Amino acid sequence: MSPQPTAAIIVIGNEILSGRTQDTNVAYIGKKLAAAGIDLLEVRVIPDDEERIIKTVNDVRPNYTYVFTTGGIGATHDDITAGCIAKAFGRKFVENQEALKIITEHYKGKFYQDQELLNSNRSRMAMMPEGVTLIENPVSKAPAFQIENVYVLAGMPSVMQGMLECVLPTLEKGDPFYYNTVTSNLLEGTIAERLTEVQNAYPKLSIGSYPFYKAPNIGTNLVIRGQDKTMIHEATEAIIEMVKSFGATPQIERQV
Repeated sequence: MSPQPTAAIIVIGNEILSGRTQDTNVAYIGKKLAAAGIDLLEVRVIPDDEERIIKTVNDVRPNYTYVFTTGGIGATHDDITAGCIAKAFGRKFVENQEALKIITEHYKGKFYQDQELLNSNRSRMAMMPEGVTLIENPVSKAPAFQIENVYVLAGMPSVMQGMLECVLPTLEKGDPFYYNTVTSNLLEGTIAERLTEVQNAYPKLSIGSYPFYKAPNIGTNLVIRGQDKTMIHEATEAIIEMVKSFGATPQIERQV
């Protein structure tokens, strides 16, 4: 049996770090990878800085089956990711003729507010490391690219999602991960000891405790995650009984 495939995500963008833009890509990628049986083990968020991008990519890529980067492959001056990836792999940064053809055919002859969409900035999106594999962009056509185990995707969520859907069928799959969630109005400290007992009884599962405080509603979400459906079902039932034993009424969201 082949080892469980693993993954990391590198989120690239000053706008994420500044708080001006809220990242939603990590959650989307994480859910898709879990369903494909690919274990997402690390996420890093870094600025649009050449040295940081190169170092982070080279630090991460030997440790995982797949690395996904998001952000920084657009048409503006701060979209430096593609060039940095070329340097990280020691490859030439060249105009990819296949990508240029796709971009030209899509934008040529199209205008927005009397401005032609095909210009030097959009053509610049065809600049990529030498020898990459293109990733289809079903939303806005300008392709992303794959280089060895690194998948360089757009930052705009709708575009990234379209690209990821094109990539997923090509990835090595493992046994999918499943989740059940049990929610109650019990405080985390109240159930901590009993929850530890359940976790110890099911060491192959990950049981997470996530309190929420949204007045007047307070309580805890208990998430049971793993790959063995029978084990997840048993642990879920044990947690439901635990919640009831404290006089609370559990709410259950099931995958299994």
